[in-house]
Amino acid sequence: MKKTLLEIANWLQIDCKDFGDTVVTGVSIDTRTIKKGDLFIPFKGEKVNGHQYVQKAFENGAAATLWMKSEPNPPENVPVLFVEDPEIALQEMARQYRNEHKATFIGITGSNGKTSSKDILASALSPYFKVQKTIGNFNNQLGLPITILSLDEDTEIAVLEMGMSGFGEIEFLSTLARPHYAVITNIGEAHMQDLGSREGIAKAKFEIIKGLDEHGVLFYDGDEPLLQNLVGKEPNLNVESFGFNHENSLIATNIVTTEKGSRFDVRGELNGEFFIPVLGKHQVKNALNAMLIAKSLGLRDDQIHFGIEQAKLTDMRMQLVPTTERILFINDAYNAAPTSMTAAIQFIQTTTMRSEKWLVLGDMLELGEDEKHFHESISNVIDESKIDKVCLFGPRMKWLYEKLQDKFAQENIIHTEDDYDQIVQFIKKYANENSLILLKGSRGMKLETILKSFELN
Repeated sequence: MKKTLLEIANWLQIDCKDFGDTVVTGVSIDTRTIKKGDLFIPFKGEKVNGHQYVQKAFENGAAATLWMKSEPNPPENVPVLFVEDPEIALQEMARQYRNEHKATFIGITGSNGKTSSKDILASALSPYFKVQKTIGNFNNQLGLPITILSLDEDTEIAVLEMGMSGFGEIEFLSTLARPHYAVITNIGEAHMQDLGSREGIAKAKFEIIKGLDEHGVLFYDGDEPLLQNLVGKEPNLNVESFGFNHENSLIATNIVTTEKGSRFDVRGELNGEFFIPVLGKHQVKNALNAMLIAKSLGLRDDQIHFGIEQAKLTDMRMQLVPTTERILFINDAYNAAPTSMTAAIQFIQTTTMRSEKWLVLGDMLELGEDEKHFHESISNVIDESKIDKVCLFGPRMKWLYEKLQDKFAQENIIHTEDDYDQIVQFIKKYANENSLILLKGSRGMKLETILKSFELN
């Protein structure tokens, strides 16, 4: 973005009395990360009032600031726009900039795999287009507007992640971004406590079609009956499905994984053998939606081959982490729900990368009143003939620990509610150059802390 303060004032339909020619090249809500030329957006919360940091924002390079009209003592002799509500103003700015922008907008939501799908898609398209994507977890009612306003004016593809915790949130984000293409990666159990059921989660994710361009396309997990049902109620919706079942528009088969990644065959909209430098059958499914979008954007099959081979995921998504002790970790600790945990466990049980398999699993959060059942049900996924050691971390993992007592000898399984060091010492005592160790848990469990005790290659 590159706009004068007067142009931004016109977007917001407010007066700009002075400093109208001040050039703004971005927005920020945090003085610690503000860049020269940013417009500072001060929010007033229950504990922190961002207006107190406006002076600091200017000291750190801000070009201008918003200021809530009801807030006393506004700064003087600096570029200021007075607004009723800075959050609403931020969203309106993003809406106006989106209306002007010529890029193709792609919105991605789902219970799991949003970030991986975003990363794979951006990688696949970057050799052929100027692509920008959501950075970090800027995927909510504040993060998405900031992402849109951070787009360069010559960006050709905008890949936008859309997260939510309740009904109405994806609809808001979708109608703000108005994507030309929309993706629903899957339906899991995260946010069950807010949405009540997987059916509720599916309906909330399906809100992404609310802002979809009238000529746009929805790409969805065709293996998920809940999505099939919702798609069936929208006869005028343009759709493409991906997955492992033969009814899908693009189908993956014969998946083989090595330490370098996953090789697989596809048939349908594309045909042939493909490779991604990413581990896991579930990541192959994430690659399928990227391949379909790349095809829709006019890329040739050979270009798609090359593009997805450049895929690089954000850290802590099936990330291989070798150590000087020659132990090999898979750091998949960014987040967890039953669906994604099942996929990660199934991967490690089937891979031939190492002969000794370990699970280090942390609590799955935000599962609501059925959280005990969901933790216990993971025992049905764990095959004791394929897993050598199990380390469970967190109070909720006590439920899984109790279910696994009959499957594992006492010396092969441990549980701790809050002691990372207990798990570290267990690993250091028993793991060796043949060990492959999966770290998987919800973000709040911070299982990656365990890696700090090992020297990484």
